[in-house]
Amino acid sequence: MSILLNRFDYTYDFLGKRHIALSISAILMVISLSSLFYQKLVLGIDFTGGTLVEVGYQQSVELEPIRTILHENGFKDAVVQHFGTSEDVLIRIGQQGDSKKEYLSTTILRLLQQENPDVDMRRVETVGPQIGDELVQKGGIAILLTLLGILIYVGLRFEYRFAVGAIAALIHDTVIVMGVFSVLRLDFDLTVLAAILAVIGYSLNDTIVVFDRIRENFVKLRKQPSVKVMNTSINQMLGRTVMTSVTTALVLVILFIFGGELIHGFSIALLLGVIIGTYSSIYIASATALALGVSKSDLMPVEKEGADQKSEDLF
Repeated sequence: MSILLNRFDYTYDFLGKRHIALSISAILMVISLSSLFYQKLVLGIDFTGGTLVEVGYQQSVELEPIRTILHENGFKDAVVQHFGTSEDVLIRIGQQGDSKKEYLSTTILRLLQQENPDVDMRRVETVGPQIGDELVQKGGIAILLTLLGILIYVGLRFEYRFAVGAIAALIHDTVIVMGVFSVLRLDFDLTVLAAILAVIGYSLNDTIVVFDRIRENFVKLRKQPSVKVMNTSINQMLGRTVMTSVTTALVLVILFIFGGELIHGFSIALLLGVIIGTYSSIYIASATALALGVSKSDLMPVEKEGADQKSEDLF
């Protein structure tokens, strides 16, 4: 299908609309940063610390009665969800002062047995606040080191203006995805952090493909202005970009629907990242490189001194 898409002569002026796109992105960035600063993220137990309890039932069980029992008995922040099957239930509880996990698990099991005596304890895990703080620090360091490595890689492979454009796109994608989680008050846990790192990789791959075609066309279309060359390159890669994004998004939608509530955050973050990453590779990365003044003279192969003289000597 991508072959059929590439047969069409795309002439859409993507970069001609870059000012509108950049304005929209700026608004989204301001909203995201404001929400991250004032509302912050709803950090999961992985970061804040807490207790995870898994219980099992003999038959399928509804989650709402379990939530009601826990909320009415002092566990108002308890998150209840199915784990794998409708008979297995995962309960996540935030920090409860100095309460030990044995006391919490015993209390929870006793409350649930009042509703259904067939429930049994499967496992209990505790994450301390110190471990949570360490995960926050290491997660932030992982993102910063990733961006630094990408800056160096793209700068060496292409040109520093492209490197700045790629980093601008990745920061744009990361901030907006995190902003959506902050605005909608969605849980931000380790799976979401992993999804954001995956988004950085996906977005970079799409950006590199577009940049590679731009570099080729700067050599082939030497007489064309920079904006024309970049527009031509984006149009030529449109079929590949659309097919990659659509097929990836379909997988993520299926994962969200059938993967269970435990990975909803992961699939949502990746789905947002695919959509935003596709947009940013065109309107952020390419537009930033163009605004910085990239031209064919920056990408033309360097001619070796004496090359012309050697060619003449051969004849």
